[in-house]
Order: sequence, then structure tokens, then C-alpha cells
Amino acid sequence: MAESSKYVFLRASANRFSIEFMLVGGIAIAIVMLFVTLRATPISIIEIVFVATAIMAVILGFLKSREPFYSFRLDNRKITYYHKVGEWCIDTSNLSSIGVPVATDGFEQVELNAVGIKIKDEACFLNALHPRLACKLLIEQRHIFLQAVKMHCKSGSCPSKWLVEPSEFQAGTGQIYTGLIAMFANRMQHLHTLTGYHLLLPANVLDRDIWDFSNLLNHWKLNPEMVVQELLDKQATVARSNRNDS
Repeated sequence: MAESSKYVFLRASANRFSIEFMLVGGIAIAIVMLFVTLRATPISIIEIVFVATAIMAVILGFLKSREPFYSFRLDNRKITYYHKVGEWCIDTSNLSSIGVPVATDGFEQVELNAVGIKIKDEACFLNALHPRLACKLLIEQRHIFLQAVKMHCKSGSCPSKWLVEPSEFQAGTGQIYTGLIAMFANRMQHLHTLTGYHLLLPANVLDRDIWDFSNLLNHWKLNPEMVVQELLDKQATVARSNRNDS
């Protein structure tokens, strides 16, 4: 394989154990139904609760199964994030900094459960972002953004514009965006004001904890080829170990 074509996929934690949840939930429902059918007494409250829990497990497993199997792809040039409705990618040349965002009110600090990315060229990112993905990210990440807003508001300064993203945005290049892309761009600006980062990678889409993932991306940013090769070697070692165990 040519050096420039090397890449590695990182597993999404949100997709893990989806089959197990559905399988265990389905078996539990079948067992309870079998017992209820074979005996003369009516179903008990405990059994109803047990079935309800099993149904929730099946639903949770189904929802997890709809998430992408892989959440990220790293190669020697860019990082690609996969979502169930689309994807975005950022070249290493457009990455400014990566870290764990912290919200503060001037005295107290709260670490947000995500990895933050600061980019250099907003227009380059926005031009390639699909409106459908922008909409989903606005909704799914709002609770993290509001956590940062609430911390800032403790100091007495809380601009109302942070709570509703305007549908028009002008980038530094002079380019004007409207609609969902503009709303997402304004969220990026507000997030940057609050935390110093433009984008969030929530913990549930990562394959490791937020600090380890932040450290991984920073090392990858400095030396993509080395980090990609190390990850490929590690995955190959794990695969061989699993084959030997089986």
C-alpha cells in the first residue's frame, strides 16, 4: 500500500453492543411470555417491569445499531467524521488546535464532555458541510453548548443571541451564508467565544475517553503518517490476538 493512501478507522462507542442489547432483550421477552403462556396465573407486576425493561433494551439496541460502525477515519492528510446522516472532513492544514473544552464563569470551571476542535478557515469547512448534517449537529450538541452558556451566564453576562442561532452569517472572507449552514456557523462562533473551539466531538462518538482522544489527535496533527501507522499496527496486533484466543 502506498504511503499516501494509508488510513485507519476508529470505532464508534455509540454503536457498540447494539446486537447484544437486542438479543438479550428479545430472549428475556420470549422467556417471560413462555412462562406466562404455560401457567394459569396472570402475569405479575414484576414480570411486567421485566418485560418493559427488555423492550427498552431492544429499542436501545436498535437505536445503537443505526449509528455508524466507525465514527472517524484518519489518513495522512485529513480527519473524517461519520454521522448517520452525513460526514465532514478537515485537512490537517486547517486544524488550529485540539483539546478538551472548559466552560468558566470567571471563578469556577466545568469540563465539557467532548473534544473541541479549532479551525483556521471557517469558510472552507462550511462550504463542504451538508445542511442536513448541520441541522442534526445543532440539535444533538445543543445540551453541551447550553452547559457552556449557563456557566458564562453565572457572571451576569448572557447575550440572548446565544440561545437562538441567526439564519444569516458572514465569514471573514466576506462570503454570506443563510439557512442551516448560517445557523451552524453562528453556533461555531458562539462556541469559540465561550470555549476557544469551533467544533465539538461528543464523548459518545469517540473510541476512548476525551483526554486520550484529544491527545491522539494532537499527535496525529503533528505527525499523521506515524500515528496512522501506529494505529494500524495496534489494530493488527489486536486482531491476531483475537484469532489466537478463538
